Amino acid sequence: MAKVVLITGGSSGIGKSVGEFLQIKGFKVYGTSRNPERYPNSKFPIIALDVTKKETISTCISEVLSKESNIDVLLNNAGAGITGPIEEIPDEEIKRNFETNFFGPINVIKAVLPSMREHNSGLIINVTSIAGYMGLPYRGVYSASKGALELITEAFRMELKGFNINMTNVAPGDFATNIAAGRYHAPVLESSPYKQSYGNTLHMMDAHVDSGNDPKQMAEAILKIIEAKKPKVHYKVGAFMQKFSIVLKRILPGKVYEKLLMSHYEL
Repeated sequence: MAKVVLITGGSSGIGKSVGEFLQIKGFKVYGTSRNPERYPNSKFPIIALDVTKKETISTCISEVLSKESNIDVLLNNAGAGITGPIEEIPDEEIKRNFETNFFGPINVIKAVLPSMREHNSGLIINVTSIAGYMGLPYRGVYSASKGALELITEAFRMELKGFNINMTNVAPGDFATNIAAGRYHAPVLESSPYKQSYGNTLHMMDAHVDSGNDPKQMAEAILKIIEAKKPKVHYKVGAFMQKFSIVLKRILPGKVYEKLLMSHYEL
């Protein structure tokens, strides 16, 4: 019997690529979007869900469970980017980012756990980011929200061990998707003391995404995680240097690593 996979944010980017790949491999895939009517040609069903609204989460999970006996795999992929000098990002935008990248996945997890516990099985994969392993200049809020999801997954997976439910993180680097177009950009203000450095960094970040890896690499990594008998706590997917940057942070003195980051971003 085909395993059922639910992918939040499954209408575009990484989520779409993973969904199409898993469907070809024989999985029963459901994706979600805030506006599913915009994707009539999706190769798998797209269900309405906004991770910042609990009522839509409950409705979505109920709809999938009314059609399937269980949700075998939850891929918490929905997320939002945000850039800007921390001093200049409005409080409401910081809170909105955490609602999407941190509280949203937690609430989707809470909604699927009763069914997974009843079936004594399940796998939850949280898509975080390599940026969540380090505080990046002008991406500090994004780094913080993804880093928070990384840490809470570590605790959550231990709490779920007794129910035969596995949880893991997969942290992608830069992939060629439309994430840059969808992220919140604090404006580059003429009067801002950060005008030049933030403006330069913004151009650099968008270039990294445009030249990023093929999202199919993420799809292949997700399949390997699903097939693993004992999923690891953390997975990293992306260019070698992006993954190696995490190793460098672990072994280098803090100020040396900071200097490397500032040099990279030309600060």
